[in-house]
Amino acid sequence: MSREFLKPNSVEVPGQDTSVKKTTQLLDRGQWANKIEFLLAVAGTLVGLGNLWRFPYLCYKNGGGAFLIPYTLFLLACGIPMFLLETAMGQYTSQGCITCWRHFCPLFEGIGYATQIVIAYAAVSYIVIQAWAFFYLFSSFSSEVPWASCRNTWNTGRNANTSANATTPATEFWERRVLGISQGIEEIGSLRWELALCLLLAWILCYFCVWKGVRSTGKVVYFTATFPYVMLVVLLARGLSLPGAMNGIAFYLYPDPTRLVDPQVWMDAGAQVLFSFGICQGSLTALGSYNQYNNDCYKDTFVLCLVNGGSSFVAGFAIFSVLGFMSYEQGLPISEVAASGPGLAFIAYPRAVAMMPLPQLWAICFFVMVILLGADTQFVSLECLMTSVTDMFPTVFRRPYRRELLLLCLCTVCFFLGLLLVTEGGLYFLQLFDHYVCSGNNLLLLSVCQSIAIGWIYGADNLYDNIEDMIGYRPWPLMKICWLYITPAVCLVSASDFSSSDWTETQSCSSDVIHMMKTVL
Repeated sequence: MSREFLKPNSVEVPGQDTSVKKTTQLLDRGQWANKIEFLLAVAGTLVGLGNLWRFPYLCYKNGGGAFLIPYTLFLLACGIPMFLLETAMGQYTSQGCITCWRHFCPLFEGIGYATQIVIAYAAVSYIVIQAWAFFYLFSSFSSEVPWASCRNTWNTGRNANTSANATTPATEFWERRVLGISQGIEEIGSLRWELALCLLLAWILCYFCVWKGVRSTGKVVYFTATFPYVMLVVLLARGLSLPGAMNGIAFYLYPDPTRLVDPQVWMDAGAQVLFSFGICQGSLTALGSYNQYNNDCYKDTFVLCLVNGGSSFVAGFAIFSVLGFMSYEQGLPISEVAASGPGLAFIAYPRAVAMMPLPQLWAICFFVMVILLGADTQFVSLECLMTSVTDMFPTVFRRPYRRELLLLCLCTVCFFLGLLLVTEGGLYFLQLFDHYVCSGNNLLLLSVCQSIAIGWIYGADNLYDNIEDMIGYRPWPLMKICWLYITPAVCLVSASDFSSSDWTETQSCSSDVIHMMKTVL
């Protein structure tokens, strides 16, 4: 199929004299300078904070090494097929995740809009994690890391070593110094101005990394996508050298086959694969749209999925070696020091760092890694939104300085919306966004709709023909079977098992406010 209709080079000016046809040249859409830029950009957005703090926790929680069995099966049945589908859609049409549907299934263009709503929420909320990391990074440049002792103005005096009803210095630094957390979501409280400045810094960096499109993003990812691996290796080497590290790794990997009979283990594996591979978030389609037409996206799929899964697995060694050290030093079971989510990155790991020699050095290494892991994901979120808008209105935005102005407006609006999340009650809103918008049923149901639209309406064989036209050979037949049957079935079962956030049960917040937010989101 010819793609000439996808590449408008000029546009007629409305109302012009038909005797003198005048055309206005549009700026080139752009492409990756080489294959490496595409691979690094995708790897950067896939290998994010979820690999660092979610996968290791799920692994030890769901049977250790036994968890790798359902994880691998879901990777083969859902992750890789959907990854190929979304990347191929973008590469074949050279369009973003909204306009590409006009060339496959116009009736399902709403899927593209839905993915952009999800990515917009993610762009507003997840950059707050970078703001937290910047705060910790700046705090690390001191003679003593401030979360190492109880001799600070924000401490309550309930030292974990002297009080039965105690909190650790790391917990108090996180809750009282960084967040100033309120009693519940109904108490938004005041703006944390230091976090707001860190948030502004994060948005400024993102703007200048994305403002020239893939020409700038493609160069930035050479650093932002590779340096976290350097930091991960450094932290892994340090963790393995600590006393008690092997106990932590054994706890992480020790297989418990009896856990495989628990349906929740399989649901966790499926959800982790779907979310960590960026499925139904529009980013894969947007990044793939800047590929050369004959790029072998099929091989790229396997390479990138292997990198993502392998990074999650290796991150577990870096994290649990340090948790094993904490267990050894404090004489506590590892299950009591292990945590997931922000609690791991901003309480457990800083607490472990404070016990090491040269804590400032290891804190700086860790939080630089966290910032860069979040930055890549943020770059791609912005690039995805920009790609969708410019592809929908090329005659408006593919002109000199229009893209830069649009990006400036987008970043400004997102920054002001994000100020809600750096108030004293901001953490509660962030967790609501994360659970009800950027994960859960939304992505599961979008995956079902997308696989049905392409597999059954457009036709899996037709997409196979499109891929063969690009790469010169047909993919493995299992991909088609997954699009038609396996992926929709797995996602529907996972969606039926979806439950409300445990946070609503453990935090002090108004049930009326929670119900209102769930309805809105």
